[in-house]
Amino acid sequence: MEKALYKVIFLFLRRMRAPLIVLIGAYSISVIGLVLIPGVDESGQPWRFDFLHAFYFVSFMGSTIGFGEIPHEFTPGQRLWVSACIWLTVIAWIYAIGRILTLLQDPAFTRAATETRFIRSVRKISQPFTIVCGYGETGYLLVRAMAYRNLQPVVLDLDQENIDSLQLENLGMDIPAFCADASITRHLVEAGLRNPLCRSVVAITDSDPVNVKIAVTAKLLRPEIPVIARAGIQESIDNLDSFNTDHIINAYEVFGEHLAMTQRTPSVHLLHAWLISLPNRTLHLPVTPPHGTWVVVGYGRFGSSCARHLEAEGNTVRVIERKEEKAPEGAVVGRGTEAGPLIDAGVRDAVGIVSGTDTDTNTLSAIMTARELNPELYLVARQDRRADSEIFEAANLDLVMEPSRIIVWRILPLLTTPLLSRFLRLMRAGSEEFAHEIRQHIEAMCNGVTPETWSFEIAPDRAAAVYTAVDRGEEVRISHLQHAPSNRDKPLPCIALLLNRGDKNYLMPDPDMPLERGDRILFTARAGTRAVMDWALNNPKALEYIVTGNELPDGTIWRWLAQQKTRENTA
Repeated sequence: MEKALYKVIFLFLRRMRAPLIVLIGAYSISVIGLVLIPGVDESGQPWRFDFLHAFYFVSFMGSTIGFGEIPHEFTPGQRLWVSACIWLTVIAWIYAIGRILTLLQDPAFTRAATETRFIRSVRKISQPFTIVCGYGETGYLLVRAMAYRNLQPVVLDLDQENIDSLQLENLGMDIPAFCADASITRHLVEAGLRNPLCRSVVAITDSDPVNVKIAVTAKLLRPEIPVIARAGIQESIDNLDSFNTDHIINAYEVFGEHLAMTQRTPSVHLLHAWLISLPNRTLHLPVTPPHGTWVVVGYGRFGSSCARHLEAEGNTVRVIERKEEKAPEGAVVGRGTEAGPLIDAGVRDAVGIVSGTDTDTNTLSAIMTARELNPELYLVARQDRRADSEIFEAANLDLVMEPSRIIVWRILPLLTTPLLSRFLRLMRAGSEEFAHEIRQHIEAMCNGVTPETWSFEIAPDRAAAVYTAVDRGEEVRISHLQHAPSNRDKPLPCIALLLNRGDKNYLMPDPDMPLERGDRILFTARAGTRAVMDWALNNPKALEYIVTGNELPDGTIWRWLAQQKTRENTA
């Protein structure tokens, strides 16, 4: 903060040196002249300005505020000098104001001032925050999702247009943002890396080396906070792993994994979409691509990942690649937007096509050409740019793979509900039958809209009433939390998805399972249920009623009377 402020002051003084000299000179000449030129008072006696009154007179004269001849009427000589001084000081002020306006438009000064405001706004943050490095397609979706969940982000991006677009967004909170290279340590520190309220760093720029540098810097300066980094090549993944980066997201691997997931465990894919979405959104419909022969157009990092995962699911994959040096053995070399290469790849006998070329236009062109050749194809396309959403919707595709959205699916639970990320990871490793059963429970509970998902720990600051009861040796079960504090016979529309106890994870834990101190529980429920459950978690009276059916009286006197009555009955 101090360095940036000193930079602003230094630039101002350096650029305003000449105007300040001119102003000081004009005022000095005016003051000295008034002191030297004699005047005459009302009694005809000579008098002169002293330096204080001369400076006072020139100060309001030079600013053209207007003046009277004080303390006595001026002589002709004084009036002539004052007339000259008016022109001198006015010209000096015009020159100085012009230089100030020029300075305000100077890129170096503007950037220094912007940097100072950014540092000040970061220091004013009074809640935990996350530094998001990169505000491209992925950053845009992530920051919006965080803002909707009342999570404070601080944004760094190298493109001023991206920062400007963020400033124009109405996200319901002030989001400090600055156009800077996030791989430079100074900018990360300015963004609050050393601030105790900084809870995590997310590196999702379009450059793997930049993401690696951000992750390395964060781990060296703040090794205790989690770092999430995006990477696309194995070398970057290895570098990130060597510095103990907490979460490495291989973007292209995630794309292929989710495509395979829609075939192997479509219910898990749906659970990702449902549990991460904001509450009260329409539930996504099941996605079930067929097994068989698939045509993959474009064999870059996206296409190769999709091809590998499709083959792992027992599909036959035929590849079309424009560049011969990138094409795998047996691939058709050519443009997937033309009918010839598509026919050579066997699109007429295929069950589906995956198109992920260098541009959204070519991607859709390949899809449209393939559809004309085989109207029964299952159509999967990669959408790179958010601005093209309308044309992808108009294309009526079966599945649109948005890299940015899928990456956010992986990042958001790590920031909002880490236990949800663990649950989804366990589900990806599990069976479709189990995931389908959970999906049906959630669908029946939520009446066609997405649920609210959250987690909490049995701790004094999060579930005070439950923690105190368990600490006293009382038994509180999961099922107790699943009933309304206002009517213990009324079940709440909620499901306990995961209970974490030390190193053990219990998927879909038994409702009769007693809770212990330090337990962490993941719940999903119909929107609005969380607030009701929080009442039981933190209100001893409400918890006592749910567990025992006894209603504790309010107030010290009534509780004392109730205790006396209990003692009498016992006696």
